[in-house]
Formats: sequence, C-alpha cells, structure tokens
Amino acid sequence: MVDLFMPYVPGGETTLSALATADGVGTVTLLYTGAQPAVPGVRSLRIDRLDTCDALRSIAATASAPYIALACDARPFRLGQNALRRIAQVLEYSDATMAYADYLAQSGDEVKPHPLIDYQLGSVRDDFDFGPLLFFEAGSFKRCVSEMDESIAFSSLYDLRLRLSEQVLPFHLNETLYTVLSEDKTSSEEKQFAYVDARNREVQIERERVFTEYLKRVGAYLKPEFTPVSFDDNSFKVEASVIIPVRNRVKTISDAIRSVLSQKTDFAFNLIVVDNHSTDGTTEAIDALAKQDARIIHVIPSRDDLGIGGCWNEGVNHPKCGKFAIQLDSDDVYSGEDTVRKIVAAFYEQQCAMVVGTYAITNFKMETIPPGVIDHKEWTYENGRNNALRINGLGAPRAFYTPLLRKLQLPNTSYGEDYAMGLTISHNYPIGRIYDVLYLCRRWEGNSDANLDIIKQNKNNLYKDKLRTIEMMRRIKESR
Repeated sequence: MVDLFMPYVPGGETTLSALATADGVGTVTLLYTGAQPAVPGVRSLRIDRLDTCDALRSIAATASAPYIALACDARPFRLGQNALRRIAQVLEYSDATMAYADYLAQSGDEVKPHPLIDYQLGSVRDDFDFGPLLFFEAGSFKRCVSEMDESIAFSSLYDLRLRLSEQVLPFHLNETLYTVLSEDKTSSEEKQFAYVDARNREVQIERERVFTEYLKRVGAYLKPEFTPVSFDDNSFKVEASVIIPVRNRVKTISDAIRSVLSQKTDFAFNLIVVDNHSTDGTTEAIDALAKQDARIIHVIPSRDDLGIGGCWNEGVNHPKCGKFAIQLDSDDVYSGEDTVRKIVAAFYEQQCAMVVGTYAITNFKMETIPPGVIDHKEWTYENGRNNALRINGLGAPRAFYTPLLRKLQLPNTSYGEDYAMGLTISHNYPIGRIYDVLYLCRRWEGNSDANLDIIKQNKNNLYKDKLRTIEMMRRIKESR
C-alpha cells in the first residue's frame, strides 16, 4: 500500500531490513548522493538533494503504490505496529492528500513522546514541524510535483505541501506511529532563528518567492498599496513613551529602566512601567527609581487577569502616553543612548504606522551569543507584509503610532501579542525598518524565551498559526 523513500545512511542495514519487511510496505527506496548503496531487498535512487524539484519528480516517477512515505531527515526510525496500514486508512477515509503523525523520540535508553500540532489555514510558516516522516496520496503528490517550477533548488517540499493544502489541509494523526532512534539536538532557539541566519539567505529568498506565488493562487496576496499615515494628532504632551510591562523581574528591571532614562533626545519623552502585581521586590525597585526621576510613570493595573498584551493596552491608553509608544522588555536594554531618537525619526522619515528595529542576543554580561544579530532582512516594503506570514516574528524593538494602537488594541496574551499587532497593522499600513542594532535581548536562566520543551513550543506555535489563520481568512474574504 505504501512506497517508502528514505535517505541512505551507511550502517543502517539492520533498520532497513526491518522496514523492508514491515506490514504495508510496497517497496523501500534509498535516496543517495554518493556511491550507489547495495542493500538486499531495497531499491536506490540517486538525487542531488531532497529539497529540489528534480528529486521529487524522480520520486514521483518511481512510486507505484497508492501512497508514499517520505523520510525527510537521516535519523533512523522504527515503524510502530500496523503504522503504514493505519496511515493509509486515514488518507483513504479523510480524502487528505498529505498526513503526518506524532512519534516517539529515543535518546539512549529514554523514550519520550513527541506530539505535533494540527495543521490549519495559517500553518504556512516554512518551519512547521511535521516530524521526519511525511505521508502522501500518490496521485496528488505526482500532480503537484509536475506543476512545480523546475528551477526550485531548496524549497520543493515547502512548495509541495502548500500546493497540497490548497485542496485539503494536511491531516494530523495524533497517534505515535513510529519511533525516531536518535535525538534531534537542535535547540528550539536555533530552529526559531534559522530564517534570519545570513548563511540561509539564498534559501529564504527562494522560499519567499514560493510562498508569494501560493498567496496569489489562494487570494491572500496583498499588493504594496498602503493607507497613508498622518501624524497630525497634536494632543500629546510628550513625543514618545517607552512602555515596559513587568512582573517579578527584580533582577533586571532596574537595568531596563536606566537604559531608557539614559536616552538622549531633542524632544520630551517618558517611561510607563506597567507593573503586573509583582511580588518579588520589583515594585519597590520601580518606586525607588521613580522617586529620582519624574519621567517614570509607575502603573499597577486594577485588573489581575492581564497578560503582556493587556499590560501594553494599559500603558498605551494612559493619559500621559506619548505620540509614539516604544517597546522595551523588562529583561532587556537598549544598545545605546540614541535608540528612542532613531525610532521617532524613522516614523517621520518612512511615514509608517509601526517601526521595527534590529537586536542582538546577548548573555547577561551583554556579550553577543549565537545566533547574534537578528535583523529580519526578509522584510521589504514591497513584500514584507506577505512574507510576515511565512516567518515566526517581526523583530525588535517595536514601536507604534499611539492613536492607531489605541484604536486597534493588542490581544491580552503573554506570547505573540506583538506579532498579532504587526500583522494587523501591516494589512493596511506601512511598517518602517531600522537595521542598526538598537536593542540587546538578554538570555539568562529566568528568561521567558529560554530553550523551551516541546509542549511549550507547540503551544506557542499553535497560537501564532492561529494568528496567521485569522489574517489569511481576512485576506481571502476581502479578495472575493
């Protein structure tokens, strides 16, 4: 019922033997790049690299069973009981063209479940985690591969699943169908920032092209036509406010506040610290600094159900908030004394409703650590708001034209609230960019963005996919 294609790894003959005789397997084909392997009971197919159009067309030409299983990385795996029969059944009953399943991950003697999340309309980021084993209805696989641009060198698997999703969304079977026999040691942070790694620039440009064509096909593409921004509201007493939401960050809040107070500008600004009922001494630290500088506005919300987005709404709706609201997290600091000045200048120079800067990831000693500078150069005026749907963030620091932010309001969450606002604003308005490092994002043991377990990663990714779904639905609805 299922033809299995997998990368050849020397020394994996024992695993291969078990796969070749597994229930439901039609043929096993090894994908190789060097010398042709000679393994009894399996076929071999030479490819340059799995993610090329040529490789997928070769697989399509070789497959003869109704369904295709494709292993996308070289880690060995063991199929579970009746795994292929089960996935073939699911593909048949659901009419799905693509499916994926949860799995077990083995590290030494320890075996842990690796749950995945459901695919939805907004699951269009190119790093969506399907696990290492993908399943396809062979006819749809062959048709979509035949429609691809043969020049695609790095993004064929991405293009394939986008094309398949236009018919039926990929089906997630939340059963553990197989066991991966070695650990993936890539940290969640490495995966998160792979798309801004300069070494991947050529790949990212190609994926932007693939994704943009997909948006055009489904009616979710936005042309570079924007609503003009006019900064004609002169009711503000200060030009800018830095807003810091904080809860229980006594170790870092004073540094963050001092980095704001050290800013050099030729206009008036203040600092609104929204203290979300801290209990560890943060409140007292803010009070001590507020007594020394009248620019500090210490706000303790009356509500006790606020996330970071809700705290931002408290700050931006405060009567003393300035014309522009500028972000700083309570863990972090500005890189120099000119950050606020550069951000405000960018609003006027680029005539935009939101500004996003560039930041560097550092340790607590302010020493740059991998992946280093996060500049989001994938953003362009012409296609930035389309490409924003393909990636998992927009960058930092972020700043907003206050009258617009007061109108829109952030979702009351503690993750993704900034991304939600970026998508909402970019739907109609231009977003400005600054590619100087303005911000130092500090990593430490108490940081909320430290290396996350799979449950937390899934929760975060599911929410951002939901935000993309909302934006995709809005675009498609408006295009009809």
